Amino acid sequence: MKNIKAIIFDAYGTLFDVNSAAEKCKDKIGGKWQSFANYWRTTQLEYTWLRSLMKRHKDFWQVTEDSLDKSMKAYKIDSSMKDELLDLYKILSPFKEVPEVLKTLKEKNLKLAILSNGTPALLNQLVKSNNLENLFDDLFSIEEVRIYKPDSKVYDMPTKKYQIQKNEVAFLSANTWDVSGAGNYGYNSIWVNRNNNIFDNLDYEPKLEIKNLQDLLPNIEFN
Repeated sequence: MKNIKAIIFDAYGTLFDVNSAAEKCKDKIGGKWQSFANYWRTTQLEYTWLRSLMKRHKDFWQVTEDSLDKSMKAYKIDSSMKDELLDLYKILSPFKEVPEVLKTLKEKNLKLAILSNGTPALLNQLVKSNNLENLFDDLFSIEEVRIYKPDSKVYDMPTKKYQIQKNEVAFLSANTWDVSGAGNYGYNSIWVNRNNNIFDNLDYEPKLEIKNLQDLLPNIEFN
């Protein structure tokens, strides 16, 4: 990719492992921890889309708590674990290659940012707890526009702030709906396919498919 001026990352599932909160409690949850984590994540995303459509906004932390309540009931997990799971969600672990790749990209003449459904407080805590706070120029939160991805108002934020064209942005996400949303908006949208999944049929083909962030580096032409 040429003429890229900003590399924008989704946070949840792309830089940070959304299953790591449940994984840290797997001894208490038992063998169902992974299916529980997936159910929690799916419910969380469904709530963001439904609230956007209904125009009944709650911030991402409230949505995360609401979706956890449902998931714990569905999997019959003792309610006493709720606070522990929520606390762990605030400090999700990054995928192993993330810190080193971000440090490499930081040395280039590019803007680096996160564009996320997360609240500003959540995103700040997430990057600080993982010692990544000095690697990003901006942490863009949908709370600025109060509607969730994949609404175009979300993808507008970086291009407006940096005064750049849509095609000067490389956007990375592990979520196929987010890749399609950003790609249909006009970004060079890259799919981080960590789990060998199948891409959705949403009128967009990713500019690039990679297994992890390390695979990005050979595909960006740096000035």
